[in-house]
Amino acid sequence: MATEQELSDFLKNVEKRAFKRSLYHVRNEEAALDIVQDSMMKLAEHYGDKPANELPMLFQRILSNCTLDWFRRQKRHHALFSDLSDFDSGGDDAEGFDLLETWSDSDPDQRVHSAEDMAQRSETLHGIEQEIKALPARQREAFLMRYWEEMDVAETAAAMGCSEGSVKTHCFRAIQALSKALRAKGIKP
Repeated sequence: MATEQELSDFLKNVEKRAFKRSLYHVRNEEAALDIVQDSMMKLAEHYGDKPANELPMLFQRILSNCTLDWFRRQKRHHALFSDLSDFDSGGDDAEGFDLLETWSDSDPDQRVHSAEDMAQRSETLHGIEQEIKALPARQREAFLMRYWEEMDVAETAAAMGCSEGSVKTHCFRAIQALSKALRAKGIKP
């Protein structure tokens, strides 16, 4: 059983990545924040008594379900109300977030040494983020879980509710699409 402190530490650790993942899906900052908060509340309410090692997979599954619920609510809302002007695709809502948050500025060998290097790095990261946003939803979800959340194939399959083969296919297609798009932009993946 996870202690209250373990649950709290887990939620603090996963908060930023979960927000970024939700933002990639819904492209609306407020909605992404609501989805993450709702997911955290559901995890604490319904699964806080589970072992700490089960929390990551449970949370990813809850986050996926909350995101799907958000899309269903949006679809119902838009079916009832013909005015779609309230629907925000979120264009630049992702500004200020770094896709490679794990990159460490504390390592002197990896520090950016000039304004030109910094501009190049910023342009590359922006290109990567734009291409990730453009991926089909299931490919994006599998890609982010596997390579950003660092979940293994079995955990990703369980969180997405699909087979391990489907996860591998989604990831392969996502990597192929990202590589092709980045090469077309002159960015070497």
